[in-house]
Amino acid sequence: MKQEGASLQPLPSIARDEKRRQLLESVPDATVVVDQTGRIILANAQTERMFGYSPQELVGQRVEVLIPEDLRDAHVKHRADYGAAPRTREMGAGIELKGKRKDGSTFPVEISLSPFEDQDGHFVVSAIRDVTDRKLAEEAIRLSEERFRRLVAEVKDYAILMLDPQGRVQSWNEGAERIEGYQADEIIGRHFSCFYPSEDIERGKPEEGLRIAARDGRWEDEGWRIRKDGSRYWASVVVTALHDPSGKVLGFTKVARDITERQRAREAFVLEITNALLSNLDITKLLSAIGACVRQLKEFDYATLALYDADTKMLRMHLIGSAPGLAAFPAENLVPVAGSPPGWVYVSRKPLVLKGLPGERLPVELPPYVRSQFVKSACWIPLVGREASLGTLNLFSQRQEAFSGDDLGVLTQMANQAAVALDNALAFQRISDLNKRLAEEKLYLEDELRPENSFEEIVGQSKELKRVLKQIETVAPTDSTVLILGETGTGKELLARAVHDLSPRRDAAFVKMNCAAVPAGLLESELFGHEKGAFTGAFAQRIGRFELAHRGTLFLDEVGEIPLDLQPKLLRVLQEKQFERVGGSRTIMTDVRIVAATNRDLGKLVASGQFRIDLFYRLSVFPVSVPALRDRPEDIPLLVQHFLSKFATRMRRSINTIPPETMEALCRYPWPGNVRELEHLIERAVILSPGPVLRVPILELSQAEEVVPKGSSSLENVEREHILRVLRETEGKIGGKGGAAERLGMNRTTLNSRMRKLGISRNDF
Repeated sequence: MKQEGASLQPLPSIARDEKRRQLLESVPDATVVVDQTGRIILANAQTERMFGYSPQELVGQRVEVLIPEDLRDAHVKHRADYGAAPRTREMGAGIELKGKRKDGSTFPVEISLSPFEDQDGHFVVSAIRDVTDRKLAEEAIRLSEERFRRLVAEVKDYAILMLDPQGRVQSWNEGAERIEGYQADEIIGRHFSCFYPSEDIERGKPEEGLRIAARDGRWEDEGWRIRKDGSRYWASVVVTALHDPSGKVLGFTKVARDITERQRAREAFVLEITNALLSNLDITKLLSAIGACVRQLKEFDYATLALYDADTKMLRMHLIGSAPGLAAFPAENLVPVAGSPPGWVYVSRKPLVLKGLPGERLPVELPPYVRSQFVKSACWIPLVGREASLGTLNLFSQRQEAFSGDDLGVLTQMANQAAVALDNALAFQRISDLNKRLAEEKLYLEDELRPENSFEEIVGQSKELKRVLKQIETVAPTDSTVLILGETGTGKELLARAVHDLSPRRDAAFVKMNCAAVPAGLLESELFGHEKGAFTGAFAQRIGRFELAHRGTLFLDEVGEIPLDLQPKLLRVLQEKQFERVGGSRTIMTDVRIVAATNRDLGKLVASGQFRIDLFYRLSVFPVSVPALRDRPEDIPLLVQHFLSKFATRMRRSINTIPPETMEALCRYPWPGNVRELEHLIERAVILSPGPVLRVPILELSQAEEVVPKGSSSLENVEREHILRVLRETEGKIGGKGGAAERLGMNRTTLNSRMRKLGISRNDF
């Protein structure tokens, strides 16, 4: 290569100094040393890699050989300026030029000039850096910024704003001008809360949104906004925080869109859904309808409703929908209010979203079925009725981030309408249950309660009877369970009514149940009720005696006849005050005072395994023993006068005389049937007495006395012989008019039960 302008003079000492040459080689940039004339006296290896010239080819040439011809004058001027007075110059700032390779190609370079001098004269060190990549990056950034500027400027459907860390507007696009109505010079510098209605500003919603965006990086919101002219529009807003590497907030970007038309359409759809929901007053059908409506608005894998249960003070879960082919949802039936996601939403009345992202934190601990891999994301939305929170709508998905801010907005609107429908349905159910209960009580009272069964029917002045009445007076004001013990016909039901009438529950129902008069297979249904279709013949729902007696008193007569397999359910009601109807799953709470009665020895039944000992202890909190009529003979004349007056008035008879021998016979008779037997005998005597004198069939009493074994202490033997005698007199006729049951003052089923207990068969009579 011809060395243009090369000098034959020897190289200066700088070019011959080995240490300086090594130092030059260690520099990462292409570096050449130029003398005052512009001649290259030294070049490092980086120069060859960048320009294609070897150091030997460059030495002696003018440095402008590395620069395109059209730019050489500019470089000569810069080199002259820095080489003229080296003591007054610092390192030259970067000069951006074009470099020219040996093959003639050009590329952008940045040249830094550094003058110095030694004993050989003045020199300039030129450090040359290839800035092709930087220039490409700068151009890409410039083009990107230009495209973004044009995009922001030309987008007319979105308001795109830049906010400073305090929320003041820094930039304003044409879309924002069209949507909000402000010119850029009217709005830049103002706080972005000026777009919000006053009620949102009072609640601090804009500032809360910025805090959420600064904390979480993003905030999504929907709601009404205010234009410059005061009109409102529904906006969908996304605010994103900009942070520096240390996490400090540099500002925010806000993108808003006018979706008023979509909101109107959504409201129309929600109104359609509302009409569909409000038409369902049956709570079961309504739950299914809510699930179907939610499905139209948002896809989910599982959906439940958590409704507050006042009896348990917990949230009761109802599954209202699931995707086809998925396993049963593992949620619990009852969920506590404290410490659970639906409980938090129920109390706070704020929605809660689980996005399913790593490190995500919620204000409450997640239940096991959400913490597992079963659910990836979820949302809980409050159901707020007219006066109080009703519960929550809960959606679950097996996908992460399945529920967006838009979803929450529309689901919240739907939940508000569902809450109204639930309010109506629950009120309707309460009214329906009340009406049904009143109807059942009416039927029960018409069928069961008789005028003769009143507290005033307790007649007598004996010491034994006064002792019993004193016990009743003592225990009645409490809610303790009372167990009345005594023979058949001693008036145990009248004493049970006295307990009720003297208690604070006197204004509620007194419901009685003869456990021996109902077949064992139907006894559970009679006590606890049943659902429609629970068993053959269950054509409608039926309320049991425990529901009828809610806040009142339930009298369980012949409690010793309750089958062993039903006793645990009765024990549960006494202990926990809750039960389920036959065929039902809903737990019903009940507030009932129990008065039980039996003519059997429960202690012996417990010993023989026919009666649960824990139920026995639960029933016998306050036992009351009723004396037999033979143990209080002084009360017999009073009872005879009472029954005579009662039946004579009813039959319109004028009977005012009782022969002394008749009264003596009545007082002498042991009365195995007790007061009931005496009552029936006097009724029969009134029928047989055409005149003013009471004619009692004394012969029957004499025959009865002969039947009773002398000195026998077995009440069951007396009762057995008495029943056999009556059966023989009726020629084995048990039921119907004139049958043994009528003469003994029993129901036919009760007599059959007693006959089985006493071992009486047809061969015996």
